[in-house]
Amino acid sequence: MASGVSDLAFTPKVRHLLEDPDTVRLVSPISFIEIAIKANRGLTPFTRKHLESLVFDLNLTVLPISAEHSMGLFGLPAHHHDPFDRALIAIALAESVPIVAKDRQFKKYKGLRTIW
Repeated sequence: MASGVSDLAFTPKVRHLLEDPDTVRLVSPISFIEIAIKANRGLTPFTRKHLESLVFDLNLTVLPISAEHSMGLFGLPAHHHDPFDRALIAIALAESVPIVAKDRQFKKYKGLRTIW
């Protein structure tokens, strides 16, 4: 497994997917924004260097945010109140891709596939 990844709290299922060379690994800039805000407040030990390393080590593809992603927020049920999580949910639904998340609120969204 990539350096630094073993420090992350992933389930065996997520680790298996990350180790599988056939797994397409997408990440949204929304995740970077949330992590940067938390880092600036001292709420996470992650730094820009950590994120840059993870993108490289995990061979992540950064998925650009589109108007379709943003428009997906209209009519999205208010099961979750965190704006970052809501944006990630809208993006996953628009792209028809599963999302890695342990937050149980995610399971309330019809059509959203979660992996944890």
